[in-house]
Amino acid sequence: MRLYKLVLAAALSLTIVLPAYAGDISGIQGPGIKFGSQALSPSAHGDDEREHGKYPKIKFSAQISFGDSMSDVGTYAVGTIAALGGGQFTVNYPGVKNWTAWMAAQFGLPAPCAAQTGLDGDPAQGFSVMPPVNHAGCTGYAQGGARVTNPVGIGNKLTGGANVALGFLTVPVVQQIQNHLNLNADKFNEDEIVFVMAGANDVFFQLGLLQAGATDPATAITSMAVAANELASAINTQIVGKGARYVVVLNIPDIAITPLGVTFDASSRGLVEAMVSTFNSQLQYGIAANHHVLYVDAYADSYYQYINPGAYGLSNVTDTACDLSPYKNPLESSLICTPYNLIPGVTDKYMFSDRVHPTPYGYSLIANLVRKEMLNRGWRWHKQRPHDRH
Repeated sequence: MRLYKLVLAAALSLTIVLPAYAGDISGIQGPGIKFGSQALSPSAHGDDEREHGKYPKIKFSAQISFGDSMSDVGTYAVGTIAALGGGQFTVNYPGVKNWTAWMAAQFGLPAPCAAQTGLDGDPAQGFSVMPPVNHAGCTGYAQGGARVTNPVGIGNKLTGGANVALGFLTVPVVQQIQNHLNLNADKFNEDEIVFVMAGANDVFFQLGLLQAGATDPATAITSMAVAANELASAINTQIVGKGARYVVVLNIPDIAITPLGVTFDASSRGLVEAMVSTFNSQLQYGIAANHHVLYVDAYADSYYQYINPGAYGLSNVTDTACDLSPYKNPLESSLICTPYNLIPGVTDKYMFSDRVHPTPYGYSLIANLVRKEMLNRGWRWHKQRPHDRH
């Protein structure tokens, strides 16, 4: 089996040498590109009084999110990464939104902020911003590189290579949940909305082990089932079991259709699909009986976007919007992608920013999916107004 070298949250095999940067990135949009212009569809208003039904509306008091880079709102927006205008896994600019930020805006809640920030890498290159800082009142716990239960995730220095220089924190999802409980009297409130999205980094980690000859396909697939069961158990016992009544769980999107996934040979691609399918089906089974949990099929929606992009307003579903060449982007990652290092001719309707992460528009599509599924479930909401907040 031929496994391509993975380039994920950062260029994991690169020797990272970042250029000096002295520019002002405030207010950047790039030459003619308005990446901040996307919005949810005109009907995407949970507080629209024209929506009727038998379910009462809720006014969410807070939004809490757990997961990985897909939900990370700025864990690594420090040091050199911040100096380069980066910090989120997409095209970065002031006010950029990932899907959790789009949803917070839907609820009328403040923009989510990272519960913890820091880097544990090379201080000479600006990647050591330690110890990590915990931010009171911030409930965006998701961290790029995080796995479900194992603290050694993608980008963590303990995985060696260029990760020693980069030093992602990769607090696992189960620990993210526990960290929230530790700060909140070991409970969730019934009027909080909780988002969970994880598992992709467990896939990538298993692929790395296969590449190194440290595991075999059958064991890799079994490991994904174990991770899914661990996540389902944490959701049932540590989130719902601790008081949450509105929990939205997204499965792993279709990795095989990403710019990274399409580079795999047939056998590697099949293994990726088997690992993702195993995780998703096991996760869905593990939370199926819990009526406080809404399972959202991000996998299917990402596949439909790929095969029918026009229906989603997408102009490109195969190429990366970000120029990932080492000269323009030493990390080969959307983490330091801005409108200044995009591929020439890119529009704001590209699906992917880098090899696995969406553009801001791609994240708005995820938010649209979540909103639709919440309303289909009967989870309707009043939009908070500034004077409602305490």
